[in-house]
Amino acid sequence: MRYFAALMLFPMRLSFSCLLYLLLAWPALGAYGQAPPTGRFSRAVVEVGQPLDYELRYRHAPGEEVVFPDSLADFGTFEYAGRSWRPTRTRQGISLDVAVYHLRTFSLDSVQRLQLPVLVLRGPRDTLRVQPAPATVRLHRTAPVAAAGGGQLLALRSAYEVLPVAPAFNYPFWQAGLAAGLVLAGGVWAAAGRRWQQRYARYKRRKNHVYFLAQLTRYSERFALSRSAAVVERAVVLWKNYLSNLENSNLASLTTSELVAYFHNDDDVRRALRTTDRIVYGNLLTEDAQEVEVALQRLRSFAERQFELLGTT
Repeated sequence: MRYFAALMLFPMRLSFSCLLYLLLAWPALGAYGQAPPTGRFSRAVVEVGQPLDYELRYRHAPGEEVVFPDSLADFGTFEYAGRSWRPTRTRQGISLDVAVYHLRTFSLDSVQRLQLPVLVLRGPRDTLRVQPAPATVRLHRTAPVAAAGGGQLLALRSAYEVLPVAPAFNYPFWQAGLAAGLVLAGGVWAAAGRRWQQRYARYKRRKNHVYFLAQLTRYSERFALSRSAAVVERAVVLWKNYLSNLENSNLASLTTSELVAYFHNDDDVRRALRTTDRIVYGNLLTEDAQEVEVALQRLRSFAERQFELLGTT
């Protein structure tokens, strides 16, 4: 095969094609003593839409420049689906070019024909068009054909019973909605999540602070009625646990001197813990109830100052 070029062919009637074939092929035979190109289908019968090959062969002198049709050629009732070719082979002074066109047909004609020409380039302005004999293929119909002469037609049903169909769950729609919701929630959390966490933490601290004050007041009232050292000890434990939670540290295990040092020798802490230690560890129940009340009030005041300092940040 030497060249492939764009070639547009025009449909024509069978009689005119045969006449033109004789007119063009005869000078070629007389000039070169060669046969015209041959074209044939790969099968004799084809169905609608079934792949079909058309093989075009041409024997010519080795020095001739020939051009086979390409995808722009007129394939008549057939649709072009591709092509393949073989390299030019020369034996005993005769060159052979072969091209195979892959086609399909969707026409309902019983017999379909195809005739693709070959161009022989003989000079800058001299081109010889050589055509093969028409190749035919028969269409095999798979659907029944209505009888000629107005035979009885099939009876048509005028009404159908509509059956209920269960609604199907639209998984792609809900998956897309869920993905969009997650993206939106992630964006909102990235923009305002830290602020919400801080607000929630402040809310919990205020709630714990109110609970601490109420419990400390209850212990103060119980001591005034019972003069029990256990009540004072529970009040001090409550105060330590509250400050541990407020400052996120372990203050419950510290001694009185360690607590005073931890809070930078605060006067309220030092005086209040000394008073409670005398009652709890010294079993000095002779202490004036008013002095214990003052000690618990000092612990309360210090806790409120710490809450103002740390609880609202």
